[in-house]
Amino acid sequence: MAAAEQKKSYAIIKAFKGLNTKANRTAIEKEEFSWLENAQPIGSGNIKIVAAQNNLTFASNSSANIVTSANVASFYSTNINLTDYLLAFENDGRAEYVSIIGSGANVGQGNTAGNVAVTGTFSNAGVTYCQYKNQYAVIGDPKKGLFAWDATHLNPVGSVGSIGITVPGAGYTEAPNVVIDAPTSGYGVQATAVATVTTGAGGVASVTITAGGGGYTSLPTVSFSAPTTAGGATAQGVATVTSGNVTAVTVTNPGSGYISPPTVSFSSGSAAATATLIQGSLNSITLTNAGLGYTSPPNVTISGGGSNITTTAVAITSLITFATGTVAILVTSGGSGYTSAPAVTITGSGTNAAGTAILSGGSVTQVIMTNPGTGYDASTTVSFGAAPMGGTTATGIAITNTDGIVDVATFSGRTWVAAGRTVYYSASTSPFDFTSVSAGSLTLTDETLHGNITALYSANNFLYIFGDDSINVFSDVRVTSTGATLFTNTNVSASVGTKRIYAIFPYFRSLLFMNDYGIYALVGSTTSKISDPLDGIFPYIDFSQPVTGGQVLLNNILCAAFNFYVNSSFPLGPAPSRFIQAVFFEKRWFITSQGNGINYVTSVPVGGVVSLYGVATTVLYRLYNNPSANIASYIQTALDPMGDSIRTKQALKFGVEATLTQGGTFYITVDSESGSSPVYVLSTNASWINNVGTPIGWTNNASATIIWVTSNGYYLYKSDAQQYGKYLGLTQTSNSAAFTVNTFEFEHELRVRF
Repeated sequence: MAAAEQKKSYAIIKAFKGLNTKANRTAIEKEEFSWLENAQPIGSGNIKIVAAQNNLTFASNSSANIVTSANVASFYSTNINLTDYLLAFENDGRAEYVSIIGSGANVGQGNTAGNVAVTGTFSNAGVTYCQYKNQYAVIGDPKKGLFAWDATHLNPVGSVGSIGITVPGAGYTEAPNVVIDAPTSGYGVQATAVATVTTGAGGVASVTITAGGGGYTSLPTVSFSAPTTAGGATAQGVATVTSGNVTAVTVTNPGSGYISPPTVSFSSGSAAATATLIQGSLNSITLTNAGLGYTSPPNVTISGGGSNITTTAVAITSLITFATGTVAILVTSGGSGYTSAPAVTITGSGTNAAGTAILSGGSVTQVIMTNPGTGYDASTTVSFGAAPMGGTTATGIAITNTDGIVDVATFSGRTWVAAGRTVYYSASTSPFDFTSVSAGSLTLTDETLHGNITALYSANNFLYIFGDDSINVFSDVRVTSTGATLFTNTNVSASVGTKRIYAIFPYFRSLLFMNDYGIYALVGSTTSKISDPLDGIFPYIDFSQPVTGGQVLLNNILCAAFNFYVNSSFPLGPAPSRFIQAVFFEKRWFITSQGNGINYVTSVPVGGVVSLYGVATTVLYRLYNNPSANIASYIQTALDPMGDSIRTKQALKFGVEATLTQGGTFYITVDSESGSSPVYVLSTNASWINNVGTPIGWTNNASATIIWVTSNGYYLYKSDAQQYGKYLGLTQTSNSAAFTVNTFEFEHELRVRF
């Protein structure tokens, strides 16, 4: 009697999900994948092969690849005057730009390129960036301070800091004009300021009677002529009459705005008098614009202020740059008895630091740094010249800037700078004024920030302040009636943060960031890990290499992509030791590999599409932009128990449904828990063979090889299979472009139980 035929069983994988490296291949869901490279699982029956990268070229010369002069150390995009630029900061201290065409047939290609700065301008690593309006790229250098680039000129921020009055002058009846020298570069913004004089200056101090008049039987009305200064107030007074004569005028309101004494007249009689003005000294100088582009403290010129000035006021300025190794002086005791400003002596390891003491009432009130110096460290000290006999000598401490800029951001109309544990913010009226009353700083003292600040990011109406393992947010920035700035500071994470400054970016209403153990989404005040399916990859990431990221539109779906390097021990996918991109959308992950060595990426929203640009050391690319180029894809399904995990299965056949646009060849193995079958080659491409069995190559007039395609559109690849195991799956690789996988199919028979 013949043996009964084994019942054939079938399995279909069509409801495609994403990558899952967290669980063993035998334990993931059958619709998940243990590896998925350059293949986007858009939905059921729809895995699309992504486009390859292409070299970024100029629209005017598509055969010339755009390259940088030295290795790129940080990579950004910016928009200035409605033009998009790629900015590359390089390891020799230079910076270069490429402008990107925003519309038309050549959208996304390079238009122009050039230097932002020459070699040695910046540090060779750690340069950060933010955008102010679409007017400036604000650049933070960890050693050399702040810079601003307007797509034409690069300026050190170099804004005017404190203004100290060394000689207050005398005889002022109105505020003098103050002119601050323009920046020496000629491309910056000239600082401006206004002066005030001591209270009452420019008003009537007293009235002297020059003729009593006689015959007064009642008090005459006293009138003063109006001041000539706009906004001034007319003085007022009352007369005193004794024995018919006007003997005095009492000033009841001195008025203001008089440059010369007003005339005094009486409503009746022949009395006469002259007025004497209140004269004062220069009281303060207030910046109205801190300027931009200064490399040394500018001179201050004071002029005007009345016709009776006996001593002209003199003022000096300091400079704010955020450069490291610079010195500021904090006066701890002003001393007493000084009749002139004492010498200020700065002692330390640096060079050229110099300051001028400012006196008030015989005491030192502040020190204006006329040169902040370079190269100083925390051992720097300061001393003051001795006070005269009977006085006490002033004391102070030198504050050396040893915390370089770690990041910059623009938020609520201001520039924010992080250095050490402190966040500095510019005035409400200027992105580069760190001196005015609405400017300031906040040092984070809470224990939730264990070390220093690692990054800033402005998004979703918050300024996020990252530590290695914490996140704070600043919000609700406002200015009080006195001009001071207030804002709220809230800790939203006391256990998760990041130091991967280039891997923080917005994605819809979330802020995504990557650290050394995961990728997280921050929504409002809630931080959630979204990278569980990538847990099998993280142990193999080489974090000594750059970790970067950005948004990109793939197959009309906005995705988030993180670019990082996996080391030589990496067991997944086709090859170790390379940069790959982990791409996220709709709670799914997949992997891409866009060329060899893409070590930095950045997003550019150009032509209505969010594109991702990358650089491999010096060569620039536009990623996912060449759908006709061949690209290596790798799809590895789960190992499926086929409904019965304790019985051995014999694979009989397998099939792959695909939709083709230009033909394709698939290389497939049938896998089990114990190994893989030989490679099956399935193709819609035809070969021409001569009578001795040698393939005949066909080329066109451009010497390109012609591929003969037997079928496009829907195609069912199928083959017999040889494999045994309790779990079965497929690994499919291909170098073909622009195809879609619709279904994976299995035919098998059940064999023995374990």
